[in-house]
Amino acid sequence: MDQASPSQVSDLGPRKSKRRLLRNHESLIYWGQLAVDGVLVAGSLMLLALLKTGDIDVPYRLLAVISVLLLFVIYSAQGVYRRAAGYVSGCYRLAVSWASVLMVLTLIGFLTKTGESFSRQVFIAWALLGFVLQAVAYVNIKFFSDRYRERFARVIPALVVGSGSLANHLKASLEVNRWIPDKVVGHVCLSGQEAANEAGDALVVGDLHALRELIRTRGVKRVYLALPIEQSGKIGDLHIDLLDMNVDLIWVPDIYALNLLNHSVREVAGMPLIFLNESPLTSRRRGSLLKDFMDRSVALLSIVLLSPVLLATAFAVKFSSRGPVLFKQERHGWDGKIINVWKFRSMKVHVEGTGEVTQAQREDPRITKVGKFIRRTSIDELPQLFNVLQGRMSLVGPRPHAVAHNEFYSDKINAYLARHRIKPGITGLAQISGCRGETETIDKMQKRVDYDLEYINNWSVWLDVKILIKTPLSLLSKDIY
Repeated sequence: MDQASPSQVSDLGPRKSKRRLLRNHESLIYWGQLAVDGVLVAGSLMLLALLKTGDIDVPYRLLAVISVLLLFVIYSAQGVYRRAAGYVSGCYRLAVSWASVLMVLTLIGFLTKTGESFSRQVFIAWALLGFVLQAVAYVNIKFFSDRYRERFARVIPALVVGSGSLANHLKASLEVNRWIPDKVVGHVCLSGQEAANEAGDALVVGDLHALRELIRTRGVKRVYLALPIEQSGKIGDLHIDLLDMNVDLIWVPDIYALNLLNHSVREVAGMPLIFLNESPLTSRRRGSLLKDFMDRSVALLSIVLLSPVLLATAFAVKFSSRGPVLFKQERHGWDGKIINVWKFRSMKVHVEGTGEVTQAQREDPRITKVGKFIRRTSIDELPQLFNVLQGRMSLVGPRPHAVAHNEFYSDKINAYLARHRIKPGITGLAQISGCRGETETIDKMQKRVDYDLEYINNWSVWLDVKILIKTPLSLLSKDIY
């Protein structure tokens, strides 16, 4: 990321060593925190078991080992200690992750029928004591690591060059981020840039000579080039002109001016690669497997548990009006592939024009009496559990739209077809956020697409779980018909 001329080699050498040393310390703190938590979790369990039974039986030893392994896996996956945060938010993330460990242990005990081997009093006391010990350790380790960073991290005077939202956001982020040694001592806009006044208290310099003088007078050691995307052609000139200034020159690409989809930055053979659009499940193979496993297992369990409802609904649909029990419609799935989505038929059999799909409306005369009830309760969507079991759909994801609707909206809404970069779902972020029912206006569909893209950009297993939990509450919406 740093650009250096030959004259800078001696100046940058120690600084690179110090940055590497700082990263090593942070890595040691991270793994040290996990190790401490593992010892506290295993130790507290064995102590409670000893106090309760007078001995530490094999099941408790095995539980201690499994819990420590789960702790390392879940805490690492959820990044409990990696992100800068305050004490309260850090303890909250710790509580959520610890609860996840306990839930997985409970599930394992249920599936293996070994729950009776453990005392409920011991387990409940361990759940509470384990969290308290981990929280105390987290607060103390964070306190001393922060003091260490404040005392020994060398401050690097930095200058932000650019205007607009990118430069303002970068400046604000550098000023509040305690994890990096940069201290912003100036924010400048080059004359001729549009909307330079948007930078607020930024200085406006007339030419490169004035910029170089500002670097000298303020002792700047690092310059961030955060120019708007239309000004990116000046990067090369600034790089050449500032090579002999003995400063680290850092380019902050204005990629956020583009319509991004789950972007990421990687490196191949030393060359930086910026992925502007990418499916979250192809870039994280482990996450894809985990999501697929959760989808199929929960779908299978739901089909078994809901089989009486499925059978009763099938009979009700069959005898309410002439026609098939299931309604199958071609819709776009993952990567735009055509799939058949299954639903319980809720309308009378009717024929529409070629390429036409009329959305259901309030008091639609085509909807049967049984259909009105199953649509209101979303029971008509339950056959899609079989689509999930087939791997064509997911429990959570953008709702699949009819092919005709996709053809209509694709050239009217930017990034509309980007919804297909992930499997369609039975429910989704848009549905629990109130975007249900007919999309009779472009604005309504735009809002639904915005939620879908937000879901794709922020996908995680935990987000899927939260959406599944909130979905029953969304059924109270008045927009379902």
